[in-house]
Amino acid sequence: MELDFERCYRAVSARDTRFDGQFFTAVRTTGIYCRPSCPATTPKAKNVTFVPTAAAAQQEGYRACRRCQPDATPGSPRWNINSDLTSRAMRLISDGAVERGGVDSLADTLGYSTRQLTRVLTSEIGAGPLALARAHRAHTARTLIQTTDMPMSDIAFASGFASVRQFNDTVREVFAVNPTTLREEATRKKTMSSNGTVVVRLPYRQPIDKQWLNWFLQGHAVPGIESFIDGTYRRSLRLPHGHAVVGLRIEDGYVETTLSLKDMRDLAPAVARIRHLLDLDADPDAVDTALSEDPALAPNVALHRGIRAPGNVDGEELLLRTMIGQQISLRAAATHTTRLVETLGTPIEDPLGGDITRLFPESSVIAERGHEVLAGPVARVNSIIGVADALASGKIVLHTARPADELERDLLALKGIGPWTARYVVMRMLADPDVLLDTDLVVRQGAEALDISLTDSHRWAPWRSYVSMHLWNVALERRRS
Repeated sequence: MELDFERCYRAVSARDTRFDGQFFTAVRTTGIYCRPSCPATTPKAKNVTFVPTAAAAQQEGYRACRRCQPDATPGSPRWNINSDLTSRAMRLISDGAVERGGVDSLADTLGYSTRQLTRVLTSEIGAGPLALARAHRAHTARTLIQTTDMPMSDIAFASGFASVRQFNDTVREVFAVNPTTLREEATRKKTMSSNGTVVVRLPYRQPIDKQWLNWFLQGHAVPGIESFIDGTYRRSLRLPHGHAVVGLRIEDGYVETTLSLKDMRDLAPAVARIRHLLDLDADPDAVDTALSEDPALAPNVALHRGIRAPGNVDGEELLLRTMIGQQISLRAAATHTTRLVETLGTPIEDPLGGDITRLFPESSVIAERGHEVLAGPVARVNSIIGVADALASGKIVLHTARPADELERDLLALKGIGPWTARYVVMRMLADPDVLLDTDLVVRQGAEALDISLTDSHRWAPWRSYVSMHLWNVALERRRS
């Protein structure tokens, strides 16, 4: 990927935090790479190069700056904005796909050969899938080293390393110190509790509309698998190696995240899914600037700076819950889903003694026993069960790296799924920033309230998902007032 040198250097000179995660500064004279906002003295232009990923810098032999911790910056908004092969691969790598199945499995999921995938990634972002996965493991390791009291051997395997020796070698190469020194340098409070619960801080780009996200989480919460109490959202997660219970609280500049994991190898996938759920890798300045150019939207954008378009943590759950909630209120949908969870959900223990008691039912269970629980029109019940069966049998596969047009086409081919449901699932599952839910009743009410026409929406591209959120919010605020 080509980076404009002058534009990048101006951002570095201004220590502009808006560019953190979008590129990295590699300084030849020190052998260190930094985030654009690094507080150190700005290096001379002749001594720097710019790379799109931390992995690319590491691949060229640069070490991470221990002052600005470039590997800890929010993910690049590019991976969400684009739907090309590189972006789709990065989403799977951040979810731990390479650690679980290797590069061959990653390439097969994306529909490419291993050789093709490696060539494209190396050309576009300066590093192949193995190097990208290694950089991701190093970031996870640093987080655990500096924010927990876990033994180093446990951190090695929780981060995805195959051995303690590989873990030690990577930490020394990436950070230029051994793991023990990295821990000693940390000034953060240790947050590993005796029951195996890890607390981490997930950074995001400011501003953020905390009120909107909290309403969204609370409004969609289903008892048993979710709760929202005093500003803290908790829920269960089904992960590759087991399950987890997570707690999220949005603070200034970060999300305080509590993770109780059955298997510590699931730490990185859990974090990736939480970031996806809260749209933490969005570029709010770019969105707000673009939407503020519409005079009708501008006042609402000013009131709700940094509005997010929430994603999800499980594609199958998202699709089935969306179908259950079709053409009924949020409250009614929660009632139906709660009954399904209580009857068919997998029982779990809340490690913190809270009210999270279930995992969302597996698709195979809903396909087999859904008729016993689901209520409503027979056609809708049959459609939900039919889709559950398609998911369980592999007729349709859901993951965050699917191309949007391909996923929408496959969803529409399933009985009982119409355009609204398909587009809503695409928007949330793929974090697609450009989906206008123009047939949604609440969105249309918001548009009417602002006297906005939805027929010519190209002026909002590529941020139409955020327009949907703004209009949704307008209508809901009118109802509450």
